[in-house]
Amino acid sequence: MFKLLLPIVFIFFACTTWAQSLYDINTITKIEIQFSMSNWDYQMDTAKHGNGNYLMADWVKINNIQYDSVGIKYKGNSSFDSTYKKNPLHIRLDKFKSQKYDGHEDIKLSNGYGDPSEIREVLGYQILQNYMHCPKANFAEVYINGSYIGMYSSAEDINKKFLGDHFYSSGNTFIKCNPTVVPGPTTKSNFKFVSANIVGYSLFYELKSDTGWNSLLELCQKITYDTIYLPSKLDIDRAIWMLAFNNLFVNLDSYSGVFAQNHYTYLDHTQHFNPIVWDLNMCFGAFPFAGANLNSMGTQTVASSKNLSPYLHANDSYWPLIQAILSNQSFKKKYIAHMKTMLDEFISNGLYQSLATQYQNAIDAKIQADSNRLFSYTDFTNAMNTDIPFGSYTVPGIYNLMEGRKTYLNTLNEFGPVQPSISNIAILGALNWGSTLPIQVTINNANTAYIGYRFNPTDKFSYLTLYDVAIIMMVWLMIKYKNSVVLNGTHMEYYFYAENTNAGKFSPERAEHEFYTLQANSSQPTPGDIVINEFLADNVGMERDEYNNTEDWLELYNTSSNVLDLSNCYLSDNTGNPLKWKFPNTTAIAPHSYLTVWIDDDSAELILHTNFSLNKDTGFISLYVQNTLLDSLHYGAQQSNYSYGRYPNGTGNFIFMNRTYGAENNNYPLNTPSVISSKINIYPNPCDEKINIQCEHEALFSLYTIEGQLLKSVQIRQNGSINTSTLPNGIYFLKSRYKTEKIKVLH
Repeated sequence: MFKLLLPIVFIFFACTTWAQSLYDINTITKIEIQFSMSNWDYQMDTAKHGNGNYLMADWVKINNIQYDSVGIKYKGNSSFDSTYKKNPLHIRLDKFKSQKYDGHEDIKLSNGYGDPSEIREVLGYQILQNYMHCPKANFAEVYINGSYIGMYSSAEDINKKFLGDHFYSSGNTFIKCNPTVVPGPTTKSNFKFVSANIVGYSLFYELKSDTGWNSLLELCQKITYDTIYLPSKLDIDRAIWMLAFNNLFVNLDSYSGVFAQNHYTYLDHTQHFNPIVWDLNMCFGAFPFAGANLNSMGTQTVASSKNLSPYLHANDSYWPLIQAILSNQSFKKKYIAHMKTMLDEFISNGLYQSLATQYQNAIDAKIQADSNRLFSYTDFTNAMNTDIPFGSYTVPGIYNLMEGRKTYLNTLNEFGPVQPSISNIAILGALNWGSTLPIQVTINNANTAYIGYRFNPTDKFSYLTLYDVAIIMMVWLMIKYKNSVVLNGTHMEYYFYAENTNAGKFSPERAEHEFYTLQANSSQPTPGDIVINEFLADNVGMERDEYNNTEDWLELYNTSSNVLDLSNCYLSDNTGNPLKWKFPNTTAIAPHSYLTVWIDDDSAELILHTNFSLNKDTGFISLYVQNTLLDSLHYGAQQSNYSYGRYPNGTGNFIFMNRTYGAENNNYPLNTPSVISSKINIYPNPCDEKINIQCEHEALFSLYTIEGQLLKSVQIRQNGSINTSTLPNGIYFLKSRYKTEKIKVLH
């Protein structure tokens, strides 16, 4: 009835055949740079100390694919030194002309500063990717003007593409949390509310979006003072995973260390900030500064790093996020549960050692040949088991440190209590769209439990408390927890959490990053079940995809009363190649519902992006299931920002119309607002957990903040609802083509 999903199950790749993946962990990326000037190093040193401009390379080859006129500069703070022959590099393929490799325009390379093992960054990200969204990483060998500069670690840039890939949007508030000055004991990138004046924040946060300072202030206010409302503004689970990872793997060049730096935060379309970890080159104890400032009192030794308390800064007001998480008993149990999961899955079983050995063996020859490395080859070979001096402190051997961490943590009372057990998960009843699904699960040693669930991977999880029924079986007292949800989607993603007085437990243990899934019963479409309903072939500044780009789009409409499985369906713009672009597996469309696809010739991007684009002058579109034609049309010249769609919706001929992206088509005069009478009942208002909607005609209802920020949209057919349980108290606007109503949310 259910199956376990890997964290990337809803991220669909369409890899090109001509290019090796930039971050393939099983290969070493080869990067060759050619400058016409012989003094390129001097020029980049000068730019690093001065204006920070990029130097134009004549060309750059990535795995033998050449790009002309590429921007190159040195990056880094402590890791940069004009006396180094191998400095960190930032390569921008698109600095002087539009070009990308494997969908990436930015390449950031680290030089192994502070890491005699040379693998800390790659190993850290390979572990972290199992628990939260983070950059991909691998190794790269770099040549400049034919000379081997050395072996680097290469980590994916956190930019618009990263945000779109992971958070389904990229145009909202986006902030880099790194100080531009040396922070003090009381001033750092720590989310502490300082004042209502943004001037107090500008030295410690870099705004990467056009706007967002007020959103940051609101986040800092909630983290510092209003922690009871923090879940309405922050993705708590991702914050807990970040803090648990930082502590377990002694990653102190992070929020958890002296500067509270090297992290980003992004406000997604659900209006929750998401923490993103960055710069893991000094994890596994290579950065020892945990205290309030850079002095001996705040410096970890190898011994104290092994015994680093899981509650570091729990009572320190200058790490307010740690204080907010660990002062909440339920969050604290989840924090320990996440630490135990990582400890069990990578440390106790020795998996991190296997990965470390694998990575070191893969780069060994390249490290030997690297005469510009910052540590000796002997240091490299000894870096797993031997503590190696570096400046004023000692970098612990990775094995030495983590075996000590394992021993220490297993002695703590917090890691000893018996966690609840979760088993016998059963979703009862038929998996039909719109049906009620009884849930049953056996949980032992718990006094409370809930199910987290959602019907769309772009949404946050909703939570439903499970009630219990005691069952006596022989000498065992088992608690069967029950409740039910309505399957309001083509699939459902879900997980369970239970806790007792002393400990918590997730199932699956990597939740919320990993989850179970079930698919609604579906059928393969036949001709007449699904139609090409509307498309826009000349989008000028209107609808934007998850990467904040205005792209052409196409809308499908399910005319049937069944969920339709599109896994074997294809779109094409070529009569000679009808199977040009395949829908990702698990794609489905609900009865009498809409599905939109970005027609942008950019299938390297994720979700629904085709490998062809629409011609605005004339063209052809077809929809096939395997070799059976479902729908097609030839079209003529299109008009900017006016769509071409069926009227009546789903059945009629194509006409030019005002765009109705993901909603019912209309024949109102072009550039005229849609005005039509419809009976709509919205209740309750004020609301708490949800707002119910009854609508005479099918319509798209969108919920906005009072400032006009879109929170969520729901297609309603007669009856439906919008979940408001995670929204903070306040005034919102609910809009459809028929009506706009002011909604008050009170919890």
